[in-house]
Amino acid sequence: MASMIFSDCSSSTTARLLPLRCHKLHRSCSVLSFSLRVFLPLTSSRSFLPSLSSFQAHVSSTFVSAKMATESSAIVIDGKSVAKQIREEIAVEIARMREATGIVPGLAVILVGDRKDSATYVRNKKKACDAVGINSFEVNLPGDTTEQEVLNSITRFNEDPSVHGILVQLPLPKHMNEEKILNAVGIEKDVDGFHPLNIGRLAMRGREPLFVPCTPKGCIELLHRYGIQIKGKKAVVIGRSNIVGMPAALLLQREDATVTIVHSRTNNPEDIIKEADIIISAVGQANMVRGSWIKPGAVIIDVGINPVEDPESPRGYRLVGDVCYEEVVKVASAVTPVPGGVGPMTIAMLLSNTLSSAKRMHNFN
Repeated sequence: MASMIFSDCSSSTTARLLPLRCHKLHRSCSVLSFSLRVFLPLTSSRSFLPSLSSFQAHVSSTFVSAKMATESSAIVIDGKSVAKQIREEIAVEIARMREATGIVPGLAVILVGDRKDSATYVRNKKKACDAVGINSFEVNLPGDTTEQEVLNSITRFNEDPSVHGILVQLPLPKHMNEEKILNAVGIEKDVDGFHPLNIGRLAMRGREPLFVPCTPKGCIELLHRYGIQIKGKKAVVIGRSNIVGMPAALLLQREDATVTIVHSRTNNPEDIIKEADIIISAVGQANMVRGSWIKPGAVIIDVGINPVEDPESPRGYRLVGDVCYEEVVKVASAVTPVPGGVGPMTIAMLLSNTLSSAKRMHNFN
């Protein structure tokens, strides 16, 4: 599968950005039950609820808009909007914790080398921390630094009570043992969720990990916030990486989905994918999943972020996902865009994990 090459999709789109709208899976629901399931979870507190009359008007317009949308195209799962709502919720909780205990959650990030993309990611994480009130700590080390120097930084943060989460920005330079470095992060501060004990607990029934990897957690959160049923559904995860594919499959299994993983050695992947009610694609190959591979009404979470040439773009390229967006929106009931889908959720889940860590360490509920 990894060797397959597909042409780029057309730049035209038919999907409409309609966050928090009813989709095909819910067309049989009553207006009231739909609204309670979708509108209420996406308000950060009861104080944000409108009056009854305005709420009823909102319900009516939402239902009509959703009905029109499902007749022509997939609903776009707006990760940017959901992530913003989550950040607002986190900020409220951090303020409450600070007022009650005087404690502020802290996140430490270790960056090794001078990769521009990694530096951008770290900068975005710092900005997100500042916005919600999390203290951020940063260590920047040159690309030729020794493995021991990185381990020393991790040890310092492990022992620092003002730090509640530690993140080592990947990838690391080739001369470093990534597994050894990630395993050095204390499990109680492993907000990335990559520690083997956290992954092991995630895989076992009846056990709860302290943290779940941020990107897969964000995928499941999007499904929850849009009221998309997972239990009993056939789910396919495309890709089996330790960062996304494998933990995403474990999370779907915990939600009582029947899960299949499609990977580079899978025969006839399109036949397996076409049976899925829910698809999470994290393979890193632009436009690999075609519209003809999708069962009508399926829900698609596209984790891929792939650059493709675009002479009309000032940068000379644009970002696309693993799925051929312009084709699948005509078949699926709901789909995440790229960009603006899963990406914003990853940082939101990192902030959520950091807050959870601080609450756990200080027994704050």
